[in-house]
Amino acid sequence: MPKQKTHKGTKKRFRVTANGKVKHRSAGTSHLAQRKSHKRRRMLRGTTTVETVEAKKVIAVLGKHSY
Repeated sequence: MPKQKTHKGTKKRFRVTANGKVKHRSAGTSHLAQRKSHKRRRMLRGTTTVETVEAKKVIAVLGKHSY
């Protein structure tokens, strides 16, 4: 049987924590930040966690690679 391949795009964008939560970077932080308000830019800093339903899908696609 062939092995399941890791989805490389998902591997670059998500990371699984030790407790099984999935972290990701907030959307809208790459460019065009000048038109966004200071409060919005401040809230977009850092990482956030994915909802549990979506986290299961992400972990399944990642396979063995959590980062």
